[in-house]
Amino acid sequence: MEIYLIRHGKTVGNREGRYIGSTDEPLSSDGRRELSEELWRGGYEGAGLHGPQAVYVSGLSRTKETARLLFPGRSLLVREGLNECGFGEFENHTYEELKENPAYEQWIESGGVSAPPRGEAKADFAARTIRAFEEAILEQLSQKQEPFCQERVVAFVVHGGSIMALLEHYSLSGQGFYHWQVKNGCGYGACLSEERWLAGEQNLTKIRSIP
Repeated sequence: MEIYLIRHGKTVGNREGRYIGSTDEPLSSDGRRELSEELWRGGYEGAGLHGPQAVYVSGLSRTKETARLLFPGRSLLVREGLNECGFGEFENHTYEELKENPAYEQWIESGGVSAPPRGEAKADFAARTIRAFEEAILEQLSQKQEPFCQERVVAFVVHGGSIMALLEHYSLSGQGFYHWQVKNGCGYGACLSEERWLAGEQNLTKIRSIP
């Protein structure tokens, strides 16, 4: 199985450097233009990718908009478990607005591991993201007549944090969470061995940048 993990296009909050997690912000006009005219010019075929049989998105508008631009005409499978991390009281604020906040200083010192006030701890966020991803993969495997066919393509149009959590968990490289940071509209392609996955060896291999 081929897996695409793609971060949504740019929003106004992204452009301004704000912590946009649970905020349901749409793509900006620049974000839509970048996707269609720059990053994904020529669509997924122009990027050398195959058309996915399934496209999963989070429950937030920016992933749905991005998926419709990249994979027009495809039905979207919404999974709220793939939503971005909730930043609590830091949500929709910039570093400059927060830098003198003691709670923010403590959060930064923890490497973003602890939970922001009224927000989500990294471990909790990663656990729900992984759970939603595994449920989607099993859903796809259960629908196939030939369980070990390697031709199926599944796209996940999600969030930067979601991609980082998934690749920290499933990559065999041992690279940490922040190694997998990715720009808006970009992401990674990877391979998943269906036979090994069902046998309990749940890894993603041949990870590469896309588009």
